[in-house]
Amino acid sequence: MSESPPRGVAPDPAGDNGRAPRRRRVSMADVARLAGVSAQTVSRVSTGHPGVVGSTRKQVLDAMRTLGYRPNSAARALKYGEFRTIGVILFTLSTTGNSRTLEAIASHAADEGYVITLIPVAAPTQDGVYGAFTRLGELAVDAVIVIMEVHLLDSTTLVLPPDVPVVVVDSDAGDRYCVVDTNQDDGARQAVDHLLDLGHRTVWHVAGPEESYASQRRTLAWRTALAEAGRPVPPPYRGNWSAEAGYRIGRELADRTDCTAIFVANDQMALGVLRALHGAGRIVPGEVSVVGFDDIAEAGSFIPPLTTVHQDFAEVGRCCVEAALRQVRTGSAETGTTLVPTRLVVRDSTAPPPGG
Repeated sequence: MSESPPRGVAPDPAGDNGRAPRRRRVSMADVARLAGVSAQTVSRVSTGHPGVVGSTRKQVLDAMRTLGYRPNSAARALKYGEFRTIGVILFTLSTTGNSRTLEAIASHAADEGYVITLIPVAAPTQDGVYGAFTRLGELAVDAVIVIMEVHLLDSTTLVLPPDVPVVVVDSDAGDRYCVVDTNQDDGARQAVDHLLDLGHRTVWHVAGPEESYASQRRTLAWRTALAEAGRPVPPPYRGNWSAEAGYRIGRELADRTDCTAIFVANDQMALGVLRALHGAGRIVPGEVSVVGFDDIAEAGSFIPPLTTVHQDFAEVGRCCVEAALRQVRTGSAETGTTLVPTRLVVRDSTAPPPGG
């Protein structure tokens, strides 16, 4: 015996060649009829509209599950002129900043009734970015958020398509696009000022990759803060954001008796530095103080707990989504940079220098 369609849903007529009838797509009207509400209420529930009573929302969701209803995003886009989708282009998920920013974007997009479509780009080139935009165009999105650490957008050789609202994270392209970024300069200055205020003569620096905009800004702020304080500026050591790189550089710094304070450009490398100092018998913070950047969830569990600069990734994600949807709703592009504040979290990895 053939399976009967759900109540209120009629099967299509028999198909070609005597094949069994196909069930037609469940409509919004079918859901409304089963739930005992209007089609407009079903529409509001399916788009995540907040103005629906909890008990009514449950009735509608139960009816959707019973009937196997799936909202037709293409039809909704034709009717309302939007897909309720934000595209996200990024080059890597391996860094703390990118992964936590993406998580925040997805969360805030969901709060607004939007979903995200993720397009990773293997190579940070103009062709790679254009290819990602082409794919997002095929998937139909209302706006695009670009998360990139490299300086690709800082170059005038790259121009993004003008017909799609764009928000860029971590870039120096605010004169041409809407940019959201952590206040890298202020965060690095807080780290350096904290160590100088403790009495350290100067601060050594473990920098991130040279091609990273965030790394460049943190390094520049470190160098400027030391110069303005009239302190010696040691040569920076270049890492790649990994704990392994921090360990390698930390072993070199551990051999320097004149190194009593280190500002590390991210917490993962700081973890490697701490391990190297411990292995070399250098006491933290009794002999060497260490400050990181990010304030990852594990920073308070390092040995010793890490003093670090806190980045508000949730606020970065919220600002990105708000800026993207503002452009969608007004129909006009925006430029300029929004800087999200940082704050220094002081823990047990910093102290006055020996004899200080």
